[in-house]
Amino acid sequence: MRPTCLLLDLDGTLIDSAPGVTASAAAALRSVGASVPDGPALRGFVGPPMYDTFRHVVGLDEPTARAALAAYRTEYARHGASAATVYDGIPELLDALAASGLPMGVATSKVQDQAELMTRRFGLDARLLTVCGVSDEAGRTTKRQVIRECVTRLRDRGADVRRPLMVGDRAYDIESAAAEGIPTVHVRWGYGGEAESAGAVAYVAEPAELIHLLATLPRTALAITPETAH
Repeated sequence: MRPTCLLLDLDGTLIDSAPGVTASAAAALRSVGASVPDGPALRGFVGPPMYDTFRHVVGLDEPTARAALAAYRTEYARHGASAATVYDGIPELLDALAASGLPMGVATSKVQDQAELMTRRFGLDARLLTVCGVSDEAGRTTKRQVIRECVTRLRDRGADVRRPLMVGDRAYDIESAAAEGIPTVHVRWGYGGEAESAGAVAYVAEPAELIHLLATLPRTALAITPETAH
């Protein structure tokens, strides 16, 4: 059915943060004496929580992964964040969706303060009801927990959350949303590639396609497949 609110991923969906994320991750790994993967492998670090990547992709033990995470966050705040750019068509996408009356919030694996900083820096925050990121202090460390909190915040701000829809570029977004009973539209301008569309209810190749897809969905039940997105 037509969604009543949207949950938007940040990295790889609204902003191209790969240069800063990969450079910061490489610096963090060097700081703990770990090997730095090659460029394509490092690009896969963009999206999922960095601690999980350090632990389960790089294979660091828990204390070393924690130290690398702290180093990553410091490096990203100092240098990495400034390397990000907004994808072409995103401001127009958000303007069109906001004009349609669709409530939106960001649900990202980026740490909370950096997520807020990035949406303010690029002027995206004015179209959003909330920006929700990872917070160690709040015990919100997984994308699923971020998605759950984002829905709660949207509801608390008066949004209709009966039919939320996730929009993201990685399989991690799709799987995390599905765990909360939320379908996902996969965007292919980010870092996931075609293979990560599995499990999504639809995919789109550019922001304008998402506007069209949402505008043409009926208000009654519809089984969305990748073919209906084109």
